[in-house]
Amino acid sequence: MILANSLINGFLGSNLTGKVLVCIQLGGSVLMVMTILGKWKALASVFSKTRRFLHDFATCHDVLEYYVQRRPNAVYGLEWIYKETCERLLKMLRPDVRSLLVGNQTDGNGAAALTAREVELVRGTCEHALDEEEIRIERGMAFIATIVALEPMVGLLGTVWGVLDAFAEMGTAGSANLATIAPSISAALVTTVVGLLIAIPGLVCFNMMNAKLRGITSDMEGFSDELMGRIACEFQGKGA
Repeated sequence: MILANSLINGFLGSNLTGKVLVCIQLGGSVLMVMTILGKWKALASVFSKTRRFLHDFATCHDVLEYYVQRRPNAVYGLEWIYKETCERLLKMLRPDVRSLLVGNQTDGNGAAALTAREVELVRGTCEHALDEEEIRIERGMAFIATIVALEPMVGLLGTVWGVLDAFAEMGTAGSANLATIAPSISAALVTTVVGLLIAIPGLVCFNMMNAKLRGITSDMEGFSDELMGRIACEFQGKGA
């Protein structure tokens, strides 16, 4: 309560520059909070869908079983990476073999074979999809980090500017009376306090989300490696 009163009194006693900078800081904090809430919800959704997909895929006997049975149509997430890779894999096969595989029939003559170069093309599609998904889930994090970094800097700018004005007023008045300069110094410190009050919880939230994001990214990279390994085992040189 005392801190709130001090901030309010300091804000009311600050000059126009200080008030404008505080308003800018508060506006940035609102945008940061909205971004954090939206990003946290998005990461929770991606994490849940990733875990569910990994569990379902682990029960499949071969690479294409999940694709054939469920016809995934995801537009993001680990399932999207899998879908893009499987579609690229099927395009590398002959039309008749593709029909057999998608029709969930057995290709007994070993025609579903890929050369090492074709496997690398499929790997390229998988890695590209992985990179795109990593960029997508990281979207918004840079904005949060920028706000967290800028808030104290804007506060410091307001404080230095306020102190500069306070000393100028003191020089004009020709007096170094503490009672005269103290209110101006107190008002000048408001922007720094506001900046820190915004940046500290913002930094905590950023680090928590970054840890969750690293976990999701690790799952995606591990799955992509496993997927390409299974494709190589099941298709590369098969029937040669």
